[in-house]
Amino acid sequence: MKSFFHKILSVALASLVFVTTMSFTVDMHYCGDSLVDFALFHNAQTCGMENQSSQKSCEAGFSEKSCCSDKQLVVEGQDDLKMSFNTLNFEQQVFVVSFVHSYINLFETLDSHIVPFRDYAVPFLIRDIQKLHETYLI
Repeated sequence: MKSFFHKILSVALASLVFVTTMSFTVDMHYCGDSLVDFALFHNAQTCGMENQSSQKSCEAGFSEKSCCSDKQLVVEGQDDLKMSFNTLNFEQQVFVVSFVHSYINLFETLDSHIVPFRDYAVPFLIRDIQKLHETYLI
């Protein structure tokens, strides 16, 4: 059971590191207000409306804005994951030293061969108090 939880935890942490370091791009093509195409790793396909030739008229000198628009969302991942310990400032060094010192002293054990009542004699049983008061543990 313990190894099962260790495996789950290690897979979760590995996937967390993978997701935080991965960068990706999302391309979206809108025609008006409606989404036409959505692409995760490559360019989104267009609807073809921007290729239509405008009608030639007396207002040919003016350029009209296209109703189509492209949006691109770029998510950058982390590049620097290795933290060097020689860049710790004084307060961080004090914290690390105090934490290690308190953690080591937390598990200080007593000698298992010490018996604190070895030098004392066992008291004599004059009367059995539980029988005298008729109280019994169930």
